[in-house]
Amino acid sequence: MFCKNCGAPVANNAAFCQNCGAGVTTTTSVQGTPKDPNAKSKLVAGLLGIFIGSIGIHRFYLGYIGIGIAQIVVTFATCGIGSLWGFIEGILILTGNINTDSDGRPLTE
Repeated sequence: MFCKNCGAPVANNAAFCQNCGAGVTTTTSVQGTPKDPNAKSKLVAGLLGIFIGSIGIHRFYLGYIGIGIAQIVVTFATCGIGSLWGFIEGILILTGNINTDSDGRPLTE
């Protein structure tokens, strides 16, 4: 579970965030497991990687700013051949081989 105010991880039974002191409210999914309001979508990240991954959009979406910039540079330096990098990562995201964002939060289905 993560704090809605600062995004820091908090214990499941905590009433307040130890990082910022904000009150913690639990939102749950249909199955009763805690749902992270800041979690990124696996489907969105994968499709961004497949269709416009050549400019690193999926990496920016997941919070990896440096890698996103590197993908832009590689794509331009290789006259577009580097766009395969983003396409392959899009497939890896959809198959579950890349399954966390830059903060270590798991991607949602």
